[in-house]
Amino acid sequence: MKIAFAAPLLAACLALPFAAGAQTPAADQAFRARVNAFVDGWHKDAANADPVYFDKMAPEGIYIGTDKSEVWTRDAFKVWAKPYFDRKKAWSFTAQKRNVYFSPDKKYVWFDEQLNTQMGTCQASGVLRSTDQGFLIEHYQLSLTVPNPLMNQFTKAIAEHEGKEAPK
Repeated sequence: MKIAFAAPLLAACLALPFAAGAQTPAADQAFRARVNAFVDGWHKDAANADPVYFDKMAPEGIYIGTDKSEVWTRDAFKVWAKPYFDRKKAWSFTAQKRNVYFSPDKKYVWFDEQLNTQMGTCQASGVLRSTDQGFLIEHYQLSLTVPNPLMNQFTKAIAEHEGKEAPK
């Protein structure tokens, strides 16, 4: 009896947020365009060493770089990046492609992207929070892409760099 009651109730609860936040495909497409413009603008801010770059991150926002030691809060990231911004040339990332997803109420957005960078093609993912003033980056993680045929060579190079034995 409990299962027979629980299954329809669970289905109804899961459907509610989608029905309540239902948008037309055109509205969803327009929202995705706003997200893409925001993220593209954020990347452009870095390329131009514009300090507004950091204002687009939440105060508690996290940026994870390509090195395993690079896990920063917004303010720590700002300190690390200061030499790059002081010389008026930071890093330049341009999206090759991006997938954008969002909660039914559009308060949270998550995305993944492939980027053209000075390091070659990188991949990244991020989480945005929508506020009355616009989007804020809550989390961003950048990673290098390593072709699978090069993985063993790459793994050995990392192990040598760290003074460890390479995994078998």
